[in-house]
Amino acid sequence: MNRFYLILASTLFFTASLNATTYYVDSHHGDDSHAGISPSLAWRTLQKVNQGGFRPGDHILLRSGSRWQGQLSLTDSGANENPIVVDRYGDGALPRIDGEGAVESVLHIENAPQVEVRHLEITNHGATPALRRGVLIAAVNCGTLHHVRVSDLYIHDVNGSEKFKETGGIVFRTIGSRVPSNFDDLVIERNVIWKVDRSAIAGESDQVDRTKWHPSLHVMIRDNYAEDIGGDGIVPWATDGAHIEHNIVLRCNRRAGSFNAGIWPWSADNSVFEYNEAAFTHSTKDGEGFDSDYNSRNTVFRHNYSHDNDGGFMLICTPVKRDQNHNIGNTGTRVEYNISRNDHARIFNLSGADHSVIQHNAIYIAPADDVQILLVSQWDGWSTDALFRSNLFYALGTGHYGHEVARNEDGSYMIAPGWGGASNIRFERNRYLGNHIGAPSEVTSHAESAPTPAHLDWNEPIFDPAQPELFPAYLNAHRQWLRRLFIAQFGCAGASDNH
Repeated sequence: MNRFYLILASTLFFTASLNATTYYVDSHHGDDSHAGISPSLAWRTLQKVNQGGFRPGDHILLRSGSRWQGQLSLTDSGANENPIVVDRYGDGALPRIDGEGAVESVLHIENAPQVEVRHLEITNHGATPALRRGVLIAAVNCGTLHHVRVSDLYIHDVNGSEKFKETGGIVFRTIGSRVPSNFDDLVIERNVIWKVDRSAIAGESDQVDRTKWHPSLHVMIRDNYAEDIGGDGIVPWATDGAHIEHNIVLRCNRRAGSFNAGIWPWSADNSVFEYNEAAFTHSTKDGEGFDSDYNSRNTVFRHNYSHDNDGGFMLICTPVKRDQNHNIGNTGTRVEYNISRNDHARIFNLSGADHSVIQHNAIYIAPADDVQILLVSQWDGWSTDALFRSNLFYALGTGHYGHEVARNEDGSYMIAPGWGGASNIRFERNRYLGNHIGAPSEVTSHAESAPTPAHLDWNEPIFDPAQPELFPAYLNAHRQWLRRLFIAQFGCAGASDNH
């Protein structure tokens, strides 16, 4: 019987492949009255594509150098191992779609499983900011959508609204007011996102209440580059087991005027963030490179590089007041084998979270900086149970330790020695080099005075997002450089500590 079903599945797959069609779209020479099935018989407009009717295995190829105004909408479904694919053909610049501010989302994928879209240029700039995006991937009252991929897109100049996080570059949305809905195998990779508001890559969901928890599974966000972002960089929502790997996020929180950070989860369990870089985040209204946020459990930050962020390296936070609908707290965060260099304001801000482990991190304070290496603040209460173990705190400037006594309008804090109302804050086997004030009791004498513990190459590859054709080479060079950096710092790029 099993052999019969295997043969049947293979036959159906082969039949679907034979029935698949490749369609061509050419904004310069196409004609919608054509069949669309060859470059010489290409369609002309996106409206023709938006009419749909595509089948598993179909390819929709947009001619390089072509340009359209409006929206590309996909609502048809592919099949397992036989997705519907949107790509380009021919040489030249990426096919470009300009929303011109007239559409909410330039690429709109809704209730369309087994779909892959790649190699497009997308803009969406209107006369004034509004709720608009480059890409929306939506699962709406449809159950589980399998295998959706958006990759190798160049998204820029999207002036969305600073009032809403679910506006900007790429948004993935799950709505299940009638039918619980989620993604399984959603991949967002190798995209360049530049000059967008408010978020670069963000989730949005009504499936986050723990009484109707229905997270997306096997979500992968990797190898993306985001720069000049109005608010947040990368923010997965309503996921379980999401993997956020080797993304470069620079200059976030530039225009929102509110609380935003570089890379962080919200209402997401078992997230893993590794080999990401977050830098030059603006403002001390948050303004950290990384954040472990609330209604989340067991978040791991490992082998990330944070530098030159106005608000510091890492926020670990939650309102202490629990709400089983919206907030189970923030418990079990692990921050290990990361490097923070020249981060400002505060390095670690522990605010309400519990059972946190911060270990084997290397912290470098710039000579001119006076920062709070550990700020313990309150959010409807104080944190419990945090372990700081085997970290290097190297203060060429000055590092302070203490708890919140006042918070300023700009998001900065005034602190006093000790941990305030927080309990069970422990320090074990950390190294303290340079000038430390209010350091933990494990420092029984003056801090060590020593040269930089490791020879590290801070000269990373540089990428100009105005030249997207250079991104593949940059991405490979950056990955190799980042791995060398962690090998030099920790001895082994794959080192971990599960104790």
